[in-house]
Amino acid sequence: MAEGQVLIAIDAMGGENSPFKVLKGAEIFIKKVKNTKIIFFGDEKIIYESIKKNNLNIYDFEVVNTPDTISDEDNVNTILRAKKNSSIFKGLEFAKNNVNSGFVSSGSTAAIMVLSRLHMGMIEGIDRPAICSLVPNKKNYSLMLDLGANVIVSGANLFQFALMGFCYYSLINKNTKPRIGILNIGTEYNKGLEFLQDAADLILSSFLKEYFIGFIEPNKITSGDCDIIISDGYTGNIMLKSAEGISNFITSNLRDIFNKSLINKISYKLIERDLKKLKDQVNPDIYNGATLIGLNGISVKSHGNANPIAFSYALKQCHNFISNDLNKQIIKSIKNI
Repeated sequence: MAEGQVLIAIDAMGGENSPFKVLKGAEIFIKKVKNTKIIFFGDEKIIYESIKKNNLNIYDFEVVNTPDTISDEDNVNTILRAKKNSSIFKGLEFAKNNVNSGFVSSGSTAAIMVLSRLHMGMIEGIDRPAICSLVPNKKNYSLMLDLGANVIVSGANLFQFALMGFCYYSLINKNTKPRIGILNIGTEYNKGLEFLQDAADLILSSFLKEYFIGFIEPNKITSGDCDIIISDGYTGNIMLKSAEGISNFITSNLRDIFNKSLINKISYKLIERDLKKLKDQVNPDIYNGATLIGLNGISVKSHGNANPIAFSYALKQCHNFISNDLNKQIIKSIKNI
């Protein structure tokens, strides 16, 4: 391995339209970065056939053959005991045992969660990892967690999410005093489920109270008034998928409107630059790649239905974490609190 080289282990078989979307995403990504080596884990024959069939130009890579396949129907016992030669198991094992490395997969969230904890372990003082990602807003972006790792949580779990979110956000926005909010159905203290109120009490009794703005409603997520949005995984995942669906609905309808007539096409040309800026701002593809924060390693979850461009952004997210040593900095920040 070259000095300072980044290694990215990739589950080539997970998610829809794999391995093509994974391989094409890697091709897109590798054109933009240097000193990075890709290790694909999956069915060796299918991977090489897809590269040849689609004339993909991927360089500095290896393929590790993994015959086992994990499906969304597999339970925890099956994943741990009978799927030790799967692309997720072996990819995470590689990422744990090699420096300057991380793992990316579009596969089963449950499998990634279970095997990430098995191989990488947890940061001391953190009980559960949370799926953490950037979401766009009017001003720039917010950090949101959890987006699907933990369906059932306690107030203590949400407090830990707030703590990790604060450490992460403080690293990527060093000159900003972050504002922390808890996603709820109302802003009043007596609104919402008990664990949300418990989390608010824990935050208010810690140093984070200086940054806490209270409960925020879903319609304020894109306002830019909150930098770190805390949620249970069930609510966060529904919010994320709803936002992506609405974004796709709006952009699809706009496309139809501007293609409807010659006048509409001319109108489109007049505001094309502004529309492109809007599309880039709300395009879910560029926000693909959510980090499992709280682990003693780097594991990135891509959407199962991600296209090749979106998957390339998940690889970019993983690369940024590795090259900037963000995970070790988060661990250090938590220990110093």
